[in-house]
Amino acid sequence: MAYPYRDDRETTTLLSRYMGEPEARTLDGWLERGGYEALGMALEMKPDEITEIVKESGLRGRGGAGFPTGMKWGFMPKENGREHYLCCNADESEPGAFKDREIMRWTPHLMIEGCLIAARAIRAEHVYIYIRGEFFPVVRVLNQAVVEAYEAGYIGRSVLGSGWSCDITVHLGAGAYIAGEETGLMSWLMGGRAEPWMKPPFPAARGIFGAPTTVNNVETLASVPGIVANGSAWYRQWGSDKSSGTKLWCCSGHLVKPGNYELELGVPLSEIIYDVCGGAPDGRRVRAVIPGGSSTALLTADELDCETTYEGMQAAGSALGTASPIVMDESTCLLSAMRRIAQFYAHESCGQCVQCREGTEWIAKILRRIEDGDGAMKDIDTLYDLCEQLTGRTICVLADSVVFPLRSSLDKFRDEYESHIQQDACTAT
Repeated sequence: MAYPYRDDRETTTLLSRYMGEPEARTLDGWLERGGYEALGMALEMKPDEITEIVKESGLRGRGGAGFPTGMKWGFMPKENGREHYLCCNADESEPGAFKDREIMRWTPHLMIEGCLIAARAIRAEHVYIYIRGEFFPVVRVLNQAVVEAYEAGYIGRSVLGSGWSCDITVHLGAGAYIAGEETGLMSWLMGGRAEPWMKPPFPAARGIFGAPTTVNNVETLASVPGIVANGSAWYRQWGSDKSSGTKLWCCSGHLVKPGNYELELGVPLSEIIYDVCGGAPDGRRVRAVIPGGSSTALLTADELDCETTYEGMQAAGSALGTASPIVMDESTCLLSAMRRIAQFYAHESCGQCVQCREGTEWIAKILRRIEDGDGAMKDIDTLYDLCEQLTGRTICVLADSVVFPLRSSLDKFRDEYESHIQQDACTAT
């Protein structure tokens, strides 16, 4: 069985095969493409059997952290004394990322099926899909798909007559970046501010409403039906031993062909930038790339031959993150780019932690001052000092998200900062 994908090595369109086909949005169209067959198979398995298949597949979380999915499910308690919950994180607020919304826009039933299988595996009977409020067209498509699935018996009481019941609630966010952090997401779902909380306790022990909870990303859950239907070995034919499967790449910035591309993990980043996306337009040269979304360390044009696996990107000094490379060509002022990133994170800080609340704002102010021609050489040392004070000292990693791109730009493009300070001129061409 090949659900709902081709079962051969030549294609890597495991998630994107039906993107662009309006019929795939509907229940009838999805059933014609093999939809919900994997759910039927999962209902005949024990929860631990589903978890073991996903664990053996090597699937890692596609939301940025890359934690092994099956292992995460295994943290959930086995007893049914308390209700268990699954949260699908559809916030997708990382600058540069635009893959999850396309999964929901074109193949919402794929994600819904993944949610149901995951809920079955962790013994949950309620799924919350937390979706970014600005995704207005996507929300309409997703809500319609949920209604169709309820009416057909795929969601609700005794799913497909199995005796196991599961409800799905679509919950809209209000545009807060920090609500994409799993504990901030749960705080918002429970009616509070989207403020992260200290761990432990971890969500598997105490999550929504004090009950065991697992939070998974849209792309992660959309990968589950194919694994259950075709087996873990099938999924492992792509990627590396530590980074199996395929990945949706959100390529933006100065590119001839920006967009979403699904590729096997391990393809050199240079191949994605130059061969798949056509490189920078108008014959300009690539100057730098932020490979995993705005919160990852940037790489220079000479560092792009790294393998796009979790371990490969780490070895290159950055991170795979959400696999959302932002490409900057030789016309880009790196100082200006870092200032915009810092301003974004300063604005999105929830304000709980002093280091984050004050530090991100001061970084943005200093960068703005240098950009305006009023900087001093000591500002570079101050920026390094702020990076040190922000790293690993807050409840969540929002502060670190400013540090990674900033510190890497200071290390690799220090001449850019010095030129702005000493000559009030930019080294970009």
